[in-house]
Amino acid sequence: MKQVRIQRNIALLSVLLFLAKLLAWYLTASVTVLTDALESIVNMIAGFVGLFSIALANLPRDTNHPYGHGKAEFLSSAVEGALIFIAGIVIIFQAIHQLLMPHPLQRLDVGLIIIIAAGLVNYAVGKYAEREGKKSNSMVLVSAGSHLVSDAYSTIAVVVGLGLLMLTNNRYVWLDSVVALCFAPVIMVTGYRVLRKSVAGMMDEMDMTLLKNVIDVLQKNRQPQWVDLHNLRVIQYGSLMHVDAHLTLPWYQLVADADKEIHNLERLIKANFSDQVELFIHIDSCMPYQCKLCAMPNCAQRQEAFERQMEWKTENVWADAKHGKTVASNN
Repeated sequence: MKQVRIQRNIALLSVLLFLAKLLAWYLTASVTVLTDALESIVNMIAGFVGLFSIALANLPRDTNHPYGHGKAEFLSSAVEGALIFIAGIVIIFQAIHQLLMPHPLQRLDVGLIIIIAAGLVNYAVGKYAEREGKKSNSMVLVSAGSHLVSDAYSTIAVVVGLGLLMLTNNRYVWLDSVVALCFAPVIMVTGYRVLRKSVAGMMDEMDMTLLKNVIDVLQKNRQPQWVDLHNLRVIQYGSLMHVDAHLTLPWYQLVADADKEIHNLERLIKANFSDQVELFIHIDSCMPYQCKLCAMPNCAQRQEAFERQMEWKTENVWADAKHGKTVASNN
C-alpha cells in the first residue's frame, strides 16, 4: 500500500539523516548541531512507530474492532507530537548549558555542508508526506511530514548559527546557543499542534471543516423527497470516513423506496469524498408539521402548504431533533 511504502521510506531515511547529523556534530562540536541530531533521534522513533501504526490502521475490521483500526494513527501521531515538543525542551537545556560552559567549535565548513544537505532532504520529503497524507486522510503521514518540515526549519537555525560563527572566525561562540534558543519555540509549537490534533481525534472531536463540506454537498444535491436531515455525525478514522444521520422521508414511501434513497445518499458522498465511507442512516417518517418544509411536488398527503425548505447548515443538522415545529427559529 502506498501509505505504508511512504512511511517505510521515511523511517529508513530518518536513520540515514541521524547518522549524517551525528557525524556533523562529531566534526564541529556544535551544540546547535547536537540538538539537530537529537531531534533526528525523535524522527527515527516516530518514523518506526508511525510505520507500525499505519500498517495496523489499514487492517480490516474484525469482531474486536468493528469500526476498524484507524484510531491507531491518532495514537502514533500523539506520540510523535509529544516527542517533537520534548525535543524543543532538550534544545533549550543544551543551549543554556553551552552558554554557561562555552567551548570552541571546529570543522564548521564540513558540518555546514552536511546539515544543509540533510535539511533540504527533510523539507522535500516532509512536504511530499504532508501532501500524500492529506490526499489519503492519513494523520500519520501528515504528522510525519510536519515533523520533517519542522526539522528542516530547525536546520535553518543550525545553518544561520554556523554561518555566523564562520564569518566571525569562531569568535562569538555564544551565537551557537542563541540561535538554537530562538528556534526551539518553533519546534515546540509544531509538537503541540500535532499532539492537540491527535488528542482531538482520539476524543472523537468533530472535524468542523469536514462536517461543513459534507453538509454543503448534501444541500447542493438535495432531493425533494429528502424532507429533513438531523443528528448528522461525521468522523474520520484514518482513510475511512463514518457518516451517521437521520433522514426524514415521506411517511407513505415503501421500504424499497427508502433503501433506494439511502444508496443514492451513499453514492453522492462517495463521489465527492472517498470510496472508503461507512454510512449508518436512520430513516424517519415525516410529520404533518413538516409539510411546510417539504418540497415534494403533488403530494396527496399534504396537510399544510409548502413555505420553504430549511437550508441545511452546520448549526441545524447536528442536533437530534426533527425540524419543522418552528421554522423561523430553525432557519
